[in-house]
Amino acid sequence: MMKTLKYYTLAAVMIIAGTSCKKFLETSPDLRTQLNSKEKVAQLLVSAYPKAEYLSFTENSSDNAEDKGPRTDYSPVSTELSWTSAYFWRDFQNGVEISGSTDDYWNKTYLAIAAANTALQYIDKHPGETDLLPYKGEALMARAYAHFMLVSLYAKVYKPGQANDSPGVPFVTDPEIEVSPQYKRGTVAEVYAKIERDLTEGLPLINNSVYKTAQKYHFSLNSANAFAARFYLFKGNYDKVIEHSGKVLLDNAQAKGMLRPWNSTYLPYIAAALRTAFTQSSQNSNLLMGEANSIWGRNFYIRYGLGKVISNTILLGPNITGGNYSYKPTPYVEPYYDSCKFSELFFESKIGSGFGQPYIMVPLLTSDELIMNRAEAYASKDQYDLALQDINTFLSTRITNYNSSTHGITLEKISAYYGITDPKAGLIKTILDLKRAEFISEGLRWFDIIRHDLTVKHSVLDENGASTTIELKADDPRRVFQLPIPATKAGLTLNPR
Repeated sequence: MMKTLKYYTLAAVMIIAGTSCKKFLETSPDLRTQLNSKEKVAQLLVSAYPKAEYLSFTENSSDNAEDKGPRTDYSPVSTELSWTSAYFWRDFQNGVEISGSTDDYWNKTYLAIAAANTALQYIDKHPGETDLLPYKGEALMARAYAHFMLVSLYAKVYKPGQANDSPGVPFVTDPEIEVSPQYKRGTVAEVYAKIERDLTEGLPLINNSVYKTAQKYHFSLNSANAFAARFYLFKGNYDKVIEHSGKVLLDNAQAKGMLRPWNSTYLPYIAAALRTAFTQSSQNSNLLMGEANSIWGRNFYIRYGLGKVISNTILLGPNITGGNYSYKPTPYVEPYYDSCKFSELFFESKIGSGFGQPYIMVPLLTSDELIMNRAEAYASKDQYDLALQDINTFLSTRITNYNSSTHGITLEKISAYYGITDPKAGLIKTILDLKRAEFISEGLRWFDIIRHDLTVKHSVLDENGASTTIELKADDPRRVFQLPIPATKAGLTLNPR
């Protein structure tokens, strides 16, 4: 499984020093020989979260991207070539150095798993040290999260009530000691069972008090429960979605305070201020943050991505409330639009050198997604009043000058707007549309597309501006991203094409 699985005992780990973004990408020496205390375990676990992002390829593969037409005033960089490949649902395999590519995410996610496994190996060898248990919980949760993201992206989506016997991804539980190990993909069902095992063992061990700083960069009780809710939504266990969501969103008033304040605090922000605020760990909505080597912060200038048509249709056009979304992307140069959600940061490899790596901070889990996941679970269980309650709490922070009488959602309003008479289907359609608008540029739309078998349509413009449409239907094998080619050397079979 490429370099990642060959060097499973990490050659280096990333260390977070305090809460400043400036030090998130500092590199420490190999901790294999240094792992001798809970402090070193805590440091190692910083590397148990993928240092890569999936936004680039999931967003551009989704229906939140469009063709904005050719540009002649710049030369595309290699990363943009991967973004273009995602738009046309083509495999892009160009090694681990290309940030934002499917290969990069695969490789760095398995490196994160390696860190978790190394920590777990040390902890398991010291069973009498009970102060290590919170770190065991974090390592198990991080390993579960990493494998969940891999199986969601590189295998067929889990279908509740079905066999799920298609190839999964290798679920790795040991630090690698062989030079050329062989791996098996197992089945999607088997991978899910192992994820759930880690989740159910790890979550009760989470202790918020072990990290005095940078708590949003580690699994906490809130983020662990948010991940559990996402996992069980995919699995179709709606009772569990509701149970874990309820441990974070205690009541309507408290839940509202944990959502992004689009129609209040954020409303007067100019683009620069929004970019700064959106990915701050101090934001109540951000439950788990991660950093990633990426130029996604400048995605607004690319040909394929968020543009005028998507903005006008999804965010500026009519919506089910009859009101206006407070969040609006900013035109860069027509028809190029900036979501204003991500600031590009820079880590100098040597201070003053001008050389280094661009990176972004990524909200991996948010209370905004969580409340909508719970709304979908309620709808799926025919608990329509509770689903509407969560939807309206969500909208109360999204619609400018929100008024519950005017903008509140009812089953009658859904039926009239969509022409859908079945209340469950109408609620789920509403939830998916609201999530699509909310998470523009964040890559989450893709996961709803694969869960609900939605067809994706992309426009393609020729040199004269004439548009044709290409489609990615529910049964298209390209909906499963390809494994890196070197994975075949580790005994893995590539996804069909």
